[in-house]
Amino acid sequence: MHLSFTPLDWVVLFTFLALLVFFLNPKLERNRLWTATVTPLASIIGSGYLVSAPLLYFAVKDYAFLAMAGIVILAYLVGEAIRFNILYSEPIIYNPQSGLHKFLFEVERFSNLTLSFAYIISVAFYLRLLSSFIFSGFFHRDWLLENLLTTAILLFIGISGFIRGLDFLEFLEKYAVAIKLSVIFTFLTTLAIYDIQTHYQVRWEYKPITLETLQILAGIFLIVQGFETSKYLGEKYTPAERVKSMKLAQLISGFIYISFIFLVTPLLYLLDKTKLDETAVIMLAAAISVVMGFLIKTGPLMSQFSAAVADTIGSGGLINVETHGKISSRTGYLLVTLIDVVLIWSLNIFEIIAYASKAFAFYYLLQTVIATAVALHKRKWAYFLLFLLLIPVLAFITIFGKSAE
Repeated sequence: MHLSFTPLDWVVLFTFLALLVFFLNPKLERNRLWTATVTPLASIIGSGYLVSAPLLYFAVKDYAFLAMAGIVILAYLVGEAIRFNILYSEPIIYNPQSGLHKFLFEVERFSNLTLSFAYIISVAFYLRLLSSFIFSGFFHRDWLLENLLTTAILLFIGISGFIRGLDFLEFLEKYAVAIKLSVIFTFLTTLAIYDIQTHYQVRWEYKPITLETLQILAGIFLIVQGFETSKYLGEKYTPAERVKSMKLAQLISGFIYISFIFLVTPLLYLLDKTKLDETAVIMLAAAISVVMGFLIKTGPLMSQFSAAVADTIGSGGLINVETHGKISSRTGYLLVTLIDVVLIWSLNIFEIIAYASKAFAFYYLLQTVIATAVALHKRKWAYFLLFLLLIPVLAFITIFGKSAE
């Protein structure tokens, strides 16, 4: 079949290749801050950015990008609580001589247990969804073959992580993230060019805010989670490096989410309101550019793989922290993937992913409680007031948020 490339298609192709060369630059790959940033960045940007657009448009119409800006800011403030804990709470939590040690240690332990559950479910979900994407895009759907493929990928990640450690998992992750970011920034460029060429404008349709709207927005907040993985990279990175990596990951991902929603909003009224999923945006991309339509289909594959690796890294580090080094991160990677193999053969991961979303929200709530207590103890009043205000917001998200998945 002969494909006729438009000028836009050539721009898309060259933009993607140029970005790929940039993200695979050896100097960037060797940069320690970038290496530390890749894990939280991979976890934050799954294929959720594709589904967030139609969901936000359904919830608030043309004010979607403003809603996403609010969600990104809220996520950054929650990230501030976790960064505060890395710098100020961890020395107290793991110091038995401290007066706050017992209370903080128990809350930290419970929050880590909650996060472990969320990570285990998420890794299984990401890779099971990856298998579904592959079979729905290139083959006939087959439950048995999809589960076998998921099992093979899980074992590859777990065994590779066990034998070769964090460095190898970061190596896998960097290449997946490089492809993913190249696709995303190419898509942003394509949308910007298309919007300018066609003189698309935001129509500023308004939809009244209801409890359901707030529940949807709370669920979308959980799409931008993942920044907490920096907290569990302590085997390789210093507290200052972990804090910087989380900030950078949140700033890059925040720019991507807000820019994407802003640029795609003029086109969202074309979507079928009965089909609010990532395929709706993929179809829009294909309608704009043949090349973009092909690239955008590879994006979810890299997104799911890199997010799964990132959460495996996070869970392995978490196991190492909770066992006080008795179980290494390498062994943790293998344990998590073996548990996930059992899960995908015994449960419907798509039905229980909502519980993982609730667990992530509850984890953030507990971490903010820890940060509030330490800020009060250290008389850091600005931080104390900020964290105190975040607690009811996170409680609402935990109880009422609707899982975007």
